[in-house]
Amino acid sequence: MGKDVIIACDFNSAEETFAFLDKFTGKKPFVKIGMELFYAEGPAIVREIKKRGHKIFLDLKLHDIPNTVMKSMKVLSNLDVDMVNLHAAGTIAMMEAALKGLTREDGTRPMLIAVTQLTSTDEERMQKELYINRSLEETVMHYAENAKTAGLDGVVCSPLEAEKVHGVCGNGFVTVTPGIRFADGDKGDQVRITTPARAKEIGSDYIVVGRPITQAADPVAAYERCVEEFIG
Repeated sequence: MGKDVIIACDFNSAEETFAFLDKFTGKKPFVKIGMELFYAEGPAIVREIKKRGHKIFLDLKLHDIPNTVMKSMKVLSNLDVDMVNLHAAGTIAMMEAALKGLTREDGTRPMLIAVTQLTSTDEERMQKELYINRSLEETVMHYAENAKTAGLDGVVCSPLEAEKVHGVCGNGFVTVTPGIRFADGDKGDQVRITTPARAKEIGSDYIVVGRPITQAADPVAAYERCVEEFIG
């Protein structure tokens, strides 16, 4: 399993997305398609980006009853993406159903990862608003263990938690970490963040980087800086 930088293509149209991707002449970065772009353009945008040679993390964070998630994952598996996700809060049964739906007849499937707690959530909000009375760290580790029990490949977590997740679930259990900012950049609305270089040190397997690349004056240079700091 190699490390990689995933660019969050948080755009609201195909036109804007391709204008951005066209800047990467000769490169095919791993990209994340989230709710905004998928809901704007539908499955066609996934097929077109895949046709251009990019790996795709389809970030739709499914969370529903097991049967609905299983059938939805079966549909998504036909899009030939490389990674999909769901909310670990949906229970082990839901995650197991997702895995079943995602697995094709020939046994192949995209990587399946679970969101533990969003990087915009801090412990106070989690406890006061979600009524989860354990610490944030305990909750993330428990959700990660549940995901592993369900047979998933890894979790989405804060980079600050990646090392501990590996300690609990093993180094082969993938950590995909948003909340990445350059040391000299703006942290935006995320509260559990770190730099690409620090994410490398503490064991992130994949980092997801949005605004520091997509809103940079030179997105290609920002991407290359990320790759250099994270992969070397």
